[in-house]
Amino acid sequence: MPIELSNLVKEAREKFGSDVYGYTEFRQQYTLRIKRDANIKILKWLKEDPALKFEMLVDVTCVDALRLPEDMLAEYPERFAVVYNLNSLANNTRLRVKAFVPEDDCEIDSVAGLWYGANWGEREVFDMFGIVFRGHPDLKRILMPENYEGHPLRKDYPLKGRGERDNFPKYEEIPDA
Repeated sequence: MPIELSNLVKEAREKFGSDVYGYTEFRQQYTLRIKRDANIKILKWLKEDPALKFEMLVDVTCVDALRLPEDMLAEYPERFAVVYNLNSLANNTRLRVKAFVPEDDCEIDSVAGLWYGANWGEREVFDMFGIVFRGHPDLKRILMPENYEGHPLRKDYPLKGRGERDNFPKYEEIPDA
C-alpha cells in the first residue's frame, strides 16, 4: 500500500526540525527539500525505517538554479540541489529528495555508504557540476578527461565550450587491438 507522503513530510519535520525546508508536490510527485548537512541522517531514516523502506536509490543527479525563472527560484535556497530519486518497492511509492548545496562551499556527504549504486551517480555529478562528495570511495572524473578544466553542466559554462573541440587530440591512425 502506498505511503501517504504528506504524513511522511510531517513526520520528517517533527523528527529533523529545521533540517527540513519543506516539500513540493507537482502532479502527485513529492519532493522533500532538506539541508545538505542532514542528507545522511534523513536518507538513512527513509531507507531503514520499517514503515517507509525506501531501499532503492534510482538516481543521483543535480540541478543548477543559476538561471531558473523567478517563480521557481523561491524553491532554491542555494544555487545547487543534489537530487536523490528514491523508490519503496514494499510500499509502491516514489520520493524525490533535494539537498541544497551553496556555490561557495560546493560539498555534501556521500551516500555511497547507504546505497552502493550512488557511487557512479555522485561521480557524474562531481564531473559535470563540480560538487564534491565527502567520503566518496573513488571520487574522480567519469565522463571528462582528468585534465579537463571546468564543469560542463553548470549554467555559467559557455554554450559553445572554451575551445575544447579545437584542442582535443585527434587520432590519425587506429591503433591495433
